[in-house]
Amino acid sequence: MAKGPIKICGLSTEDTLEAAIAAGAGMIGLVFFPKSPRHVDLATAARLADLARGRTEIVALTVNADDATIDAIVARVRPDWLQLHGSESPQRCADLKARHGVRIMKALGIREADDIAAALPYVGHVDRLLFDAKPPKGADLPGGNGASFDWTLLQGLDLGVPLMLSGGLDPRTVADAIRIGGIADVDVSSGVERARGEKDEDLIHAFVAAARQGATDRPAGDRSLSGRAAQQGRTA
Repeated sequence: MAKGPIKICGLSTEDTLEAAIAAGAGMIGLVFFPKSPRHVDLATAARLADLARGRTEIVALTVNADDATIDAIVARVRPDWLQLHGSESPQRCADLKARHGVRIMKALGIREADDIAAALPYVGHVDRLLFDAKPPKGADLPGGNGASFDWTLLQGLDLGVPLMLSGGLDPRTVADAIRIGGIADVDVSSGVERARGEKDEDLIHAFVAAARQGATDRPAGDRSLSGRAAQQGRTA
């Protein structure tokens, strides 16, 4: 069974970037959100991106950023992906994809089945959907909070666009998340940190190894649109 990409998000140093690449991460994420402890400035991000280019895919994460901010990120960092982690609409996703010619990953918070149904309008406008746990009430960050959601909501899900799972994942939980949810493409941030915003190289390696094992062990399932996705599409 094919193994999906593993994304290490919120990197801010050369050492942890190199650890992610050496471990075999297919994507690395750079966060452009000043409220986040993982925020990087353009100069730092451009340096890290230059080190990563051609060795792994570069993802630039923004939260409801305006055109000027995204223009500057794309010009300096030249990411392979824009990850939109705010309340961006399907039309906003489509406009940014057309404007910059980069792939778009839209993150959506999940707590219950209705939240998955809310993803359907994005299909056809984005290149990947990332399902993250909805942040706790009063949280300053839309992601990276270490919270998880009910992975059984994802069983049998096929929306016709690649999916990625995030939220509450770490080296101890990721294999179970893949096995239960059936999605092998996973994203981690706080789950590989020794302190808030500080990545740990050993945890990065352990996470990638556990995710690979989870993808290998994942049972084959019915991921057709005739299942849960179609039911949600009729009721959305």
